[in-house]
Amino acid sequence: MVLRATIMRVFERAARVFHNLGNRIGPPPSVQELRVRPWRAANGDRTLRLQYDLDPAATVLDVGGYEGEWAIQIAGRYGCTVHVFEPIPKFAAIIQSRLSKNPKVHVHAFGLGGSTRSERITVDADRSSVLVAEPVGPVIQLVDIVEFLQNHEIRKVDLLKINIEGGEYELLDRLLQCGYIPNIRDIQVQFHDFVADAERRMRALQQALERTHSLTYQFPFVWENWRRTAV
Repeated sequence: MVLRATIMRVFERAARVFHNLGNRIGPPPSVQELRVRPWRAANGDRTLRLQYDLDPAATVLDVGGYEGEWAIQIAGRYGCTVHVFEPIPKFAAIIQSRLSKNPKVHVHAFGLGGSTRSERITVDADRSSVLVAEPVGPVIQLVDIVEFLQNHEIRKVDLLKINIEGGEYELLDRLLQCGYIPNIRDIQVQFHDFVADAERRMRALQQALERTHSLTYQFPFVWENWRRTAV
């Protein structure tokens, strides 16, 4: 009995060691996890994404508002005018309920893109996208960003934040083609790699932005910010 108990303790100890070892090793990290680690180490969501030279006279566009957390932080910190764009009705309603008491925050229940049109979107929390294969979900409205800016007589933007799950390519293309980019002081954008030819398109946009802006931080396919250096 003593020998059996001793053997059982040895097996139990070995099992704990292998279990703990397995937990430490785990599956290999994904490419995106490796990209995100430096961003997390920099605490970027609480620092870099919120630290801007803004004041109550500033105009901010939050393209891809989701549930409004970033807009809440920016509006509360700087007291500026914020336009939030969220095409999915349930998320737009959440933002509206959270920010309805701030008259300087304007919630738009549509998205911004390179053209005005309707699209079907697959809803997946903050990863909702019209660019997945055969999207299923509600039909949403997209408005040409240039049309929006002209209709609202917005001649300059102090900060443009873009997180629209692949739609950033056509949005920036449109702003570059119409010559509006020099009117934007800071561009905070998250590029996504699941769209066709993503890396080449990202590099082309970055090269175009270099004519008027320079990087203040860059974590590839996570977040980067471009600040105007010339007009």
